[in-house]
Amino acid sequence: MCLKCYHEIITIGYRVYHSYDLPWFRSLSWYFLLCVNYFFYGETVADYFATFVQRREQLQFLIRYHRFISFALYLAGFCMFVLSLVKKHYRLQFYMFAWTHVTLLITVTQSHLVIQNLFEGMIWFLVPISSVICNDITAYIFGFFFGRTPLIKLSPKKTWEGFIGGFFSTVVFGFIFSYFLAQHQYFVCPVEYNSETNRFVTECEPSELFQMKKYSVPPLLQAVLGWETVNMYPFQMHSFALSTFASLIGPFGGFFASGFKRAFKIKDFADTIPGHGGIMDRFDCQYLMATFVHVYITSFIRGPNPSKLLKQLLILQPEQQLSVYKTLKSHLVEKGILQPSLRG
Repeated sequence: MCLKCYHEIITIGYRVYHSYDLPWFRSLSWYFLLCVNYFFYGETVADYFATFVQRREQLQFLIRYHRFISFALYLAGFCMFVLSLVKKHYRLQFYMFAWTHVTLLITVTQSHLVIQNLFEGMIWFLVPISSVICNDITAYIFGFFFGRTPLIKLSPKKTWEGFIGGFFSTVVFGFIFSYFLAQHQYFVCPVEYNSETNRFVTECEPSELFQMKKYSVPPLLQAVLGWETVNMYPFQMHSFALSTFASLIGPFGGFFASGFKRAFKIKDFADTIPGHGGIMDRFDCQYLMATFVHVYITSFIRGPNPSKLLKQLLILQPEQQLSVYKTLKSHLVEKGILQPSLRG
């Protein structure tokens, strides 16, 4: 998906650039894509596959100096770009250099965040992406049947009725969909790599987010619903935030894409899907959503991860591990968790 979206956007720029017969644009664009992918996915390997890498001497060098290698690769591309500059076309070439980097920011960075969200649990991927799809469908339905008031000039077919109807439908959908997913470990457990079995596992004791709790219904709603308490998963409350973003802010990704296409006088990014345009036409709202979910998790959900910390400790040198052990034991004794007699 990432490669195809990148290809569609770069191709639009190439049509403009190619008319001047200037060298290396397409080659450098794909080279920078390689560099950025190497950097991001190398970070993921170092982060989640530390114990596996520790057992492979040929990989240890690549991981240890990963950022330096990534920077060196990028510098090589940067130098090639400077060498490709042609007199009288400097401005256009710098336009296309910026075009490539913005495209990388939009596609590769967001795709990397999607993978990061997946490692937190499938539910953090399925609920957001489904909410965007639900909003797109329901906004169209409400707009088709009830739409009267134009919403934005960039998309003349979008209406306020569709926008508001899509919002309420998406919130309800996200709340119900979250309820069903939260019941299964496969969807709620973080995805972890088991170095002993050499495969990914999704088994855990579900966190408090995915354990049923009893909540008091606000007095105003008690008269309407007739309930004083309600049982629900805490994640369902977070799904409200995800659904709200998907329905109120997510569509602006589509508006942005519409403005982009109007600027270049094209109907679709590509013709990959007959009758529906390119892959980018289908995923224009998803990129904003991926960034929001990642920021939301890191800001409000994610805490210290003992499993991840343990993996990092296991790759330390023996003397470093011993130093950590002594410091931790001293700290636990001071807090009264361990008895002083255990010192030694």
